Amino acid sequence: MDFSRVLSCALDIGEQMLVSGAEIYRVEDCIRRICFAYGASHVDVFTITSSIVVTVQQPDGQRLTQTRRIESYKTNLDRVDLLNELSREICRRHMSYAEFLEKYQGILNKKPYPQWVETIGYAMAASGFTMFFGGTWRDGLVALVIGAVVKGVVWLVDAVNFNRVLSNLIAAFAMSILAILAGRCGLADKVDMLVMGSIMLVIPGAALTNSLRDMISGDTMAGLLRFSEACILALAIAAGYLLASACLGGAAV
Repeated sequence: MDFSRVLSCALDIGEQMLVSGAEIYRVEDCIRRICFAYGASHVDVFTITSSIVVTVQQPDGQRLTQTRRIESYKTNLDRVDLLNELSREICRRHMSYAEFLEKYQGILNKKPYPQWVETIGYAMAASGFTMFFGGTWRDGLVALVIGAVVKGVVWLVDAVNFNRVLSNLIAAFAMSILAILAGRCGLADKVDMLVMGSIMLVIPGAALTNSLRDMISGDTMAGLLRFSEACILALAIAAGYLLASACLGGAAV
């Protein structure tokens, strides 16, 4: 492949890894490895949560620069693993552009878990967290329903392309409304535990963990940006609960 295509392939992998929740150092490392494997004499990679900029010095001394703008994220650690393995395979043997496209599109087209499986996962996670925090078995049963509803809300807001802040606010509002109403109807014993367990479904834990990992590894700017984003998402969750509580005149049962 010529270097324009090499750089484009490296950026394709790096972009999808970043979108899927990979750490900054992993994204930059994969891009560097691919470029060096095809003979680059120097590679400069600058990555933050919203942009990737790569400049490659070719063997003949010419420099080539490409950038990518990152607009949205959707955590998919399975895709991160597959893309990471693809980058290593590219380095082991210099595959053709057609072969790269075939493998790359195969990874992107790999179907995630079916919606019903994800719904069960949401329900079980909400129930498990609720009981872990001290909720009763009745709270756990109510959390099963709330978790399934939250999955539906998340799917709906994603379908209309709302930003993550608004998506988290709506999801937190919906689950808080259901939890408070369940308490007032006598279906739940500990509304606070029910709310806490349900809210765990949308807590940006992966983003917060990656932000700390980025800062520890020296990517301070990217880490701070990701940390700030995680804090804003957490504030949106809190705002959703406060709005629900205000609409129902307080969370007390």
